[in-house]
Amino acid sequence: QVQLVESGGGLVQAGGSLRLSCAASGRTFSSYNMGWFRQAPGKEREFVAAIQRSDSTYYYRESVKGRFTISRDNAKNTVFLQMNSLKPEDTAVYYCVAGTSSAIITTAAWTYWGQGTQVTVSS
Repeated sequence: QVQLVESGGGLVQAGGSLRLSCAASGRTFSSYNMGWFRQAPGKEREFVAAIQRSDSTYYYRESVKGRFTISRDNAKNTVFLQMNSLKPEDTAVYYCVAGTSSAIITTAAWTYWGQGTQVTVSS
């Protein structure tokens, strides 16, 4: 069992930055792929970024490439999402996820989900 707790969300102006953190419980953090999804009001949950357990390969949705950076600290059981040049369309609840499937862009691939943290970008 893995519990995920996100932090770092908030209100920021367009062009600003936020850094999300996700603290994971358990001793097997390094065994999991880690990622982030988001869900805006009235929209489906969508993949944002992921980092593999094996070689730390990164994956990003196209609209955040060059602006968002995912990283992990296995010693601290934490994954981060650095978000720069934020846009109003980035406004959403951001969820931290953990899993072992390679189908990383699908919600079904992820076993564990955090409660989410709100990110609001004003124009």
